[in-house]
Amino acid sequence: MTTPFSLQIVSSRLTTRFLGRRILHLPSVDSTMNAAKREAAAGAPEGTVMLAEEQTEGRGRLGRDWVSPAGGNIYVSLLLRPSPAQAEQLAMTTPLAVCRAVEETSGLVAHIKWPNDVLLNGRKVCGILIESVFEGERLAYVVAGIGVNVNFDPTPFEDIRETATSLSRELGRDVSREELLASLLNHFEALYLSPGEAVFADWKKRLETLGRPVRVQLTGKVEEGIAEDVDRLGRLIIRQGDGTMVVVSAGDVTPASS
Repeated sequence: MTTPFSLQIVSSRLTTRFLGRRILHLPSVDSTMNAAKREAAAGAPEGTVMLAEEQTEGRGRLGRDWVSPAGGNIYVSLLLRPSPAQAEQLAMTTPLAVCRAVEETSGLVAHIKWPNDVLLNGRKVCGILIESVFEGERLAYVVAGIGVNVNFDPTPFEDIRETATSLSRELGRDVSREELLASLLNHFEALYLSPGEAVFADWKKRLETLGRPVRVQLTGKVEEGIAEDVDRLGRLIIRQGDGTMVVVSAGDVTPASS
């Protein structure tokens, strides 16, 4: 039986100035991303958090669906109005905050698969989707969507049973979703308000992709080689067999034969 989620517990653990001071908690929604955009269009303040027990049309990166059954997980979207420096690092800030929250609340060691999947023991525990909305040339706002498998068994779901995990699966016990969400919001705001080299360095240190043969699926083509490095914008630098360096800003990374 799923324990009801308590916003009171979350609020009592928050140390943030603005993030999560307004949380809209819904039993079911099409997508927290869509809900956050509706709130933004209505003038919601930065730091508004959309939280759902279930998503009926959850979205992941590259147009994939995100498995979002009711109860047990965290499906949340953060409404942000970032400065250029903050916006530049959101793809690093977001997974890094998740890693720190997972480690703080569970003791598990989290890594990142480029660009922003969070892994536990090589399996995906968190997916992240970041979408920017412009008004003309001006960045109006950004929505950072985060889905964390907390108290969830992925084995009944054929598409993800071999690649996904959850905190409870790794620990053999349930984890407080309230403690995890509060920790996530606390770490996120701290990182968001302090963009700079330290964020990039910690994100890079956690990348399990670097130094490995990879295959990156891009729109209309594939790049293969050694994941040599990442640049300051978070782009992946691949060394091909002939020594040529290719810079990739987005794509689906899978292991390749060496």
